[in-house]
Amino acid sequence: MARLFSGLWKHPDFMKLWIGQTISEFGSRITREGLPLAAVLVLNATPAQLGVLRAVSSLPVLLLGLLAGVWVDRARRRPIMIFCDVARLVLLMSIPLVAVTGYLSIELIMIVSALTAVFGLFFDIAYRSLLPSLVSREHLVDANTKLATTDSLAEIGGPAIAGVLIQIMTAPLAIFFDAVSFLFSAVSFWLIRTPEPVPPRLVTESASAVQATLRDLAEGIKTLWRDPVLRTLAITMAMRSFFGSFIGVLYEVYAIRELGLSPALVGLTIAFGGVGALIGSLLAGWLPKRASLGRVLVGALLASGLVNLLIPLAGGEPMMAAAVLIMAQIIGDAAMMIYFINEMSLRQMRVPDHLLGRVNGSIGFLAEGVSPFGALIAGGLAALINVRLTLVIAVVGILAAAGLVWLSPVRQLMNMSEKITA
Repeated sequence: MARLFSGLWKHPDFMKLWIGQTISEFGSRITREGLPLAAVLVLNATPAQLGVLRAVSSLPVLLLGLLAGVWVDRARRRPIMIFCDVARLVLLMSIPLVAVTGYLSIELIMIVSALTAVFGLFFDIAYRSLLPSLVSREHLVDANTKLATTDSLAEIGGPAIAGVLIQIMTAPLAIFFDAVSFLFSAVSFWLIRTPEPVPPRLVTESASAVQATLRDLAEGIKTLWRDPVLRTLAITMAMRSFFGSFIGVLYEVYAIRELGLSPALVGLTIAFGGVGALIGSLLAGWLPKRASLGRVLVGALLASGLVNLLIPLAGGEPMMAAAVLIMAQIIGDAAMMIYFINEMSLRQMRVPDHLLGRVNGSIGFLAEGVSPFGALIAGGLAALINVRLTLVIAVVGILAAAGLVWLSPVRQLMNMSEKITA
């Protein structure tokens, strides 16, 4: 028992972060489901309005993704995260308060969605950049595994909790619980006592603010591009995001129209992805101890691509097709969770602390920036050829990403204990 609760279990500041984030992750699932449902059920939003609502949530990454990394590197990360949590608390609390008065509007929902996405962007970059200064680097995989495990649990149970709350209280009032979850998160970060490194003074007197920002941004991009391992990880993430968006945009249409699944059965198959992610999070730290890190990363990407072949190959009776899709969800999401946890830990190990914000922001911008284009191309290809062949192209693209990692220096990595260079 003492061995079970050792390591990070005895790290009080990490436990504060973990508990706060667990509560916040479950709450965030309520808003993810609740904002669109509030627009549909309360305001009778049109499909066009729902499209705009989704778009405004994606814009911050495209508009501010690179700059956010620069700004995060100029300050201590923990105060940024506390401020972002408090800001999202205030923003989300406006939805139930205005709904009670009867003045809820689609415009307010769009504004809240856009601004919470902005603060979420800054929080995520700071959050990923804080961890190496909170725990020792040999515990990074364990820390990322624990955080990913609770994220997977939230993905499994969060939508169900959201559905019950929305059914009982209506969507706008259910968002109150997510707002409160950000209060718990802010308090958990406020209670952390581990000191952060003092950020370097990035703005010099001889340079204007714009010049200094561009210089700092270029430094982050150069750091990413000059390191062959980081460069490969960034390109792979972009390829995975681009071709993964093919599957994301076509999955439900394919399952319902081509395979004849009911909406409820489609929802069930997607829910099994959370189960797979949970399994992957539990295996992510164990596998690199049994095989080299490079092989784990290549193997996870390869397994994800190969099992996704089951999606366009599915057919027959709806229940049989659903069983095939469930298998693809469980194995595919498990494999990608193994990859994501180890990729993030490797990135945190290789990048100096004062550059983590810019590198994380650059990779996030690259991955998220190509996703909308992938979705548009997927829709055009599906109309031009058909949905099933478009999904095959997506799988080929994902396998190509695995091939890129196989041919790169990443495959040769034995472990994460690489020397960190500036």
